[in-house]
Amino acid sequence: MSAQHKFAGTGVAIITPFKKDLSIDFEGLEKQIEHLIANGINYLVVLGTTGESVTQTEKEKAELVKFILEKVNQRLPIVLGIGGNNTKAVVDKIKNTDLSKIDAILSVAPYYNKPTQEGLYQHFKAIANASPVDIILYNVPGRTGSNINAETTVRLAHDFKNIVAVKEASGDFSQAMSIIKNKPKDFIVVSGEDALTLPLMSVGISGVISVVANAFPKEFSSMVQLALKNNFKEAEIIHYQLLNLINTLFVEGNPGGIKASLEILGIIENNLRLPLVPVSDETYNKLDKLIQEI
Repeated sequence: MSAQHKFAGTGVAIITPFKKDLSIDFEGLEKQIEHLIANGINYLVVLGTTGESVTQTEKEKAELVKFILEKVNQRLPIVLGIGGNNTKAVVDKIKNTDLSKIDAILSVAPYYNKPTQEGLYQHFKAIANASPVDIILYNVPGRTGSNINAETTVRLAHDFKNIVAVKEASGDFSQAMSIIKNKPKDFIVVSGEDALTLPLMSVGISGVISVVANAFPKEFSSMVQLALKNNFKEAEIIHYQLLNLINTLFVEGNPGGIKASLEILGIIENNLRLPLVPVSDETYNKLDKLIQEI
């Protein structure tokens, strides 16, 4: 299956539920997996920012991936987050990870050390040469302090067949449109921001890797499917139905808002690992009210 078919639509950056003692809640995770699959999402992204991967040990990450692969049982494609700001360490991680049941890796732009565009190109070139599976670039300058500009994304897309997509979370419409205009035909652009997914789809992106779809998979994936069929009038209704909730989800960071929402929906407990903490009572109550309205 081509990337255009595999990674178009709604991917979900799945949360990692924790128990009160902050160990991984595998029962809650299974509940969440079934909730997502039953409601029409297209693929799962494991060990992303939303999954709090940075606070997990290598042993926990391996157990989590094994569990998700077993429970999903090839019902959906799986994308695995492998990225970092030490190129050699990322390449070694790719070489030492069993990727036989993984459909692609999502690799974030190097953070903190602020490479040049040539540095970014060389970083992803090394990853492309090492990876036996497809690669989705992840551009999120608000978190990394480093923007992969349109020219670099397009250059990588043209130069490496296994770089098949970009999760574009810059919020820059001009940049997204420049990538869409100049990319290879089979390279896809997906939104990294829930609130901008529908407007970006109107200019040619192919879907989203979503946070809000953890809580509202049916609604959000319905909106994306309607937009893929150019039915923007009906998609717009869902977009505006969810917009206030989406904006509220991120006021105290991610995944605080989505974990609170999933507790309100009775799916998981609202526990996060430091340095992240649960949202304030004010935000929790606002989310509760918005969810009841939806």
